Order: sequence, then structure tokens, then C-alpha cells
Amino acid sequence: MANSSHSVALGYILWIFGFTGSHRFYFGRPISGTIYFFTFGLFLVGWIVDFFLIPSLHRQADLRFRMGPIDYNVAWLLLTFLGIFGVHRMYMRKWISGFIYLLTGGLFLVGYIYDYWTLNDQVTLINSRS
Repeated sequence: MANSSHSVALGYILWIFGFTGSHRFYFGRPISGTIYFFTFGLFLVGWIVDFFLIPSLHRQADLRFRMGPIDYNVAWLLLTFLGIFGVHRMYMRKWISGFIYLLTGGLFLVGYIYDYWTLNDQVTLINSRS
């Protein structure tokens, strides 16, 4: 969808690694994402069930998060693959913290984990200002 903040396709790609909770973090569910991370996707049962829940998680994320100049999908891809270098923060125009992440490995990984919990809200806040 053109007015969609999150992508179903990216949700399913992250679901492949969903036993780590990545798709849950992406759709704005950090608590269950953390539980999935520590329980191997609720012992794979929750991971399998989520295959069928992704369309619902997508709809809920689209209702909850605001579209704008910062694209959620790009921000999540940058966080996932280049997060310890702060590239996602630079994309969101947070240059100082992005540079700090670059020099400190995502602020010694603590900031990287924090961003998994809060990235959707950070993007929504920036998009609501535009």
C-alpha cells in the first residue's frame, strides 16, 4: 500500500528470523519481541503462529505509526544491518548521536538495543513534526 508505514513483505522477511523477535520489534511490539528473543520464539510455537498473524500486526502498525519523510522500512533495515555504526540515526537526521554510535559501536551496544525498543516511536515523532 502507498499509505502503509510498514511492509508486509519486510515483516515476513524478518519473520524468517522471528525466533529472535525481529518481526515483533519491527511491528512495534518490543515486549513480545524481547520474550521471543529469550525463548527462541516461544519455543518456536509463537513463531509459527505469527506466520498467520503478520497481516494483523501490519494493520495495527499502520494505524499506530505516522507516515512522513522518514521511511520506517529504511530505518529498520539500517538499524538491523548497520545499527552499531549509527547509520539509522544519521538517516533520521540525528547526526550527533549517529556519530557517537559510529565511534562507540552503537554506544557499546546499549544504544543499539535501546533503538530496537524505540525506533518506531522515534520515527513517528520525527514524522509528526514534518
